Amino acid sequence: MAEPPARPTLATVARIAGVSVASVSRVLNGMPASSEMESRVRNAADSVGYVPDAFARSLRAGRTDQLALAVADVGNPVYVAMMRAIETHLRSTGYRLVLHSTGSGLDDELDVLASVRNGYVDGLILQSLRITDELIDELRQLTLPVVVIGTLPDNVPIDNVRTDSKAGMRLAVEHLVAAGRRRIALLNGPADTGPGAARAQGFAEGMAEAGLDDATTATCDDFTHTAGYQAAGRLLAGNRSLDALACSNDLIAMGALRALAEAGLRTPEDVAVIGMDDTDLAPMCNPPLSSVSLGAAERATTAVRLLLERIALPKLAPRRVTVHPQLVVRASTAGQEGDS
Repeated sequence: MAEPPARPTLATVARIAGVSVASVSRVLNGMPASSEMESRVRNAADSVGYVPDAFARSLRAGRTDQLALAVADVGNPVYVAMMRAIETHLRSTGYRLVLHSTGSGLDDELDVLASVRNGYVDGLILQSLRITDELIDELRQLTLPVVVIGTLPDNVPIDNVRTDSKAGMRLAVEHLVAAGRRRIALLNGPADTGPGAARAQGFAEGMAEAGLDDATTATCDDFTHTAGYQAAGRLLAGNRSLDALACSNDLIAMGALRALAEAGLRTPEDVAVIGMDDTDLAPMCNPPLSSVSLGAAERATTAVRLLLERIALPKLAPRRVTVHPQLVVRASTAGQEGDS
């Protein structure tokens, strides 16, 4: 079998162009050169099909032009919105985005932190549902620029973009109460996650402020449609007197809408439903879903901006940015006197 032709090198291009290897390198790396020199080098490179070795160039430059984004579930529309926002911001920067799905497991997140030490990216944006001591220890040891989307303790010196989902759940409860609902239940995600704990606290505070009982809670196995459907089914089997469900995210709320319909209950006439995150799916539900926006795209854009600034200026003091929630009212909570 014939040997494949040797890959053309800088020396090949230099020989055809009749210039030095240094001159070829200058032109192909975008450094100043005369128009005649640039024309000769580029024509020679095109004639032999020369393709720069991006990996070798990145090693020489000390950068890869890649950033990593690690999220719990790439199928969750919240994280899709984050990814799109980051990619939009990066279009003019020359950076590419590498995506990791951790499945919300600590071991997988730690594996991501270990892998980025190999130098295949210039920085990392980590969205984490569980901010544990072990994760914080690993983040402290990481020399790579990193931004965490989630709620880090105030004494952790790492750039952090967070939202106030406790306040978001209070907004949801206040809206349901203003709409005349009094028998409100919480469909929450796993309580051992940061969002689950914060939203449970926000629900308890909102119900207490309204003088209502907050004892009715169903905990989902995760933040998915299927988990919401199953938890809502269990909840309705034991309590048909509910008139509202405050859901920990839009996917759980979508599962609840399905369970309510199968139980012969109308939304919002019998049971109002509100979600959280205000994803692209919310207005497409039947009925369209009221939700509390936590600014997914804004959090992601802020995170990538902080990361690029950290790469350019490594000695910046750690920054912490909070994106505040906003209520978005649709038909799933409307239709009763006192609507807001």
